[in-house]
Amino acid sequence: MDNGQERSGPTRRRRRLSDQETEQRMLDAALATVNRVGLTVSLEHISLEDVIREAGVSRSAVYRRWPYKDMFFSDLLRALARAAAPAQVPDARPALEQVRAVVRERPELLRTREGRHTLAVEMLRVGNLADLAAMAESTVWRTYMALHATHLSLDDGELRDEIGQSLAASERALVRRTAENFLGYLSLMGYRIRPELGADAETVVAVSMPLVRGAIIMAPAAPEITVRSAHVDPFGGSEEGEWSPVAVAMTSIALTYIEPDPAVEWDDERVELVRRTFEEGSGLGEERSRE
Repeated sequence: MDNGQERSGPTRRRRRLSDQETEQRMLDAALATVNRVGLTVSLEHISLEDVIREAGVSRSAVYRRWPYKDMFFSDLLRALARAAAPAQVPDARPALEQVRAVVRERPELLRTREGRHTLAVEMLRVGNLADLAAMAESTVWRTYMALHATHLSLDDGELRDEIGQSLAASERALVRRTAENFLGYLSLMGYRIRPELGADAETVVAVSMPLVRGAIIMAPAAPEITVRSAHVDPFGGSEEGEWSPVAVAMTSIALTYIEPDPAVEWDDERVELVRRTFEEGSGLGEERSRE
């Protein structure tokens, strides 16, 4: 039986793992399991014996550290909440590339107000659809949402407060980074947040997020909200496209909050700058999406 002792040669006994090393190995192994198979609202699908085997530590050391299974799961929830980083998952680069391609393929539309509206609507459509698909397929994102549900099911107390604080910090980071990308594209396309609404880019993102999460949760039982689509032009652009109900709703939220910035002058120099920026992709969120 593996007793947690390391070996530096065929016959030499390695040092025994400290309790702290045992704890870290166990939590790392359990985190890897959750990231691989996902998290349900409970942790009953995680076998403590399997985690012990994956961690390569001794059972006696584990039960010395966690006499009861529930004690280990409490620490695992803390570790999951501390590690929660939905701003990094899923990879935003494929969605960003699809958004850039909208302008790369039709740069002539930058020259008119109507053309820029068409581009903005199409960028929102393809970006929202790409983000929604990536989130729906991401095990880590589903785990993050399950963490929120698990947090709500916990009894009041220190564990619930600690999990809540970690998730709140992660949520703020997610909103901030998503808003930075949104605002970057908004400014580049000559749009601004409507000042009379007293909002900012983070407000728009925060309002949209419940819709995205609700769609992901409901999709297995009501797939038509994400799968069903119509070939239409719902926002007065010059082109029709495939729009799902969720894409329409998400885009309508963004369009409610934004308007062309009257301070931006669309001369030949600006048109060329925007065209070149979308062509090269520099400064359009790749670095932020990797943070």
